[in-house]
Amino acid sequence: MSEEIKLDVLAIGAHPDDVEFSCAGTLLKLVSLGYSVGILDISRGELGTRGTAEIRASEAAAAAAALKLTVRDNLELPDGHVWLTEESRVRMVRKLREYRPRVIFTHYWEDPHPDHAHTCQIVREAAHVAGLAKYDAETGQRRFRPLAVAHFLFPRTVVPTFVVDITEFAEQKLAVAKCYRSQLYDPTNKELETAVSNEGFLRRIESRQRFYGSLIAVEHAEGFVVREALNVHDPVDLLSRRMSMYS
Repeated sequence: MSEEIKLDVLAIGAHPDDVEFSCAGTLLKLVSLGYSVGILDISRGELGTRGTAEIRASEAAAAAAALKLTVRDNLELPDGHVWLTEESRVRMVRKLREYRPRVIFTHYWEDPHPDHAHTCQIVREAAHVAGLAKYDAETGQRRFRPLAVAHFLFPRTVVPTFVVDITEFAEQKLAVAKCYRSQLYDPTNKELETAVSNEGFLRRIESRQRFYGSLIAVEHAEGFVVREALNVHDPVDLLSRRMSMYS
């Protein structure tokens, strides 16, 4: 990948489709606003119950085109064996220094899927040490530290830090999700069923969007959690966009 690529947002998921199922609506909205957006998959999803790594790579490319991404890349860690190690951290640091994203979206830190939770650990540590000039200095890359890390796919019991209205992009998000045909419900597919291939999976995604939408009085939305305090430039502009008290 070119050293000249500078992203506004880099969404990082453990497997191809994690980002799309979680926050594709927000990515579509950001692209429409003129931001440069990329996805970094941690693994190729080769341990997935359905499909193959090759099929999923093709599906990920189709989803990237539908999202109009500036870049899609893969850290190439082994699926099912994603761990926070010095090797995985260095790989992530090099990607962050290469793409220099202002904002990162990634998994929530507590997740029953180990690959998801460990992806969060790798991202958060790498986001810090990537800013240390002497860390992994032999590559010649310039130090870099993202401005913020926001987390998606968190439990229902967690209150989102902010919610993004994606109503205008809900249908496009569904089309992006359907790029992953090998993973979704298909009555002709004789492979073992998974939570994703269950007939109700896409309806559950819509239900989640409608839940977050109800928090801000819109049809569809996606929620995010930020651990650090947010630096708000214009609190009046921010707070005046809240749901009307008369709704």
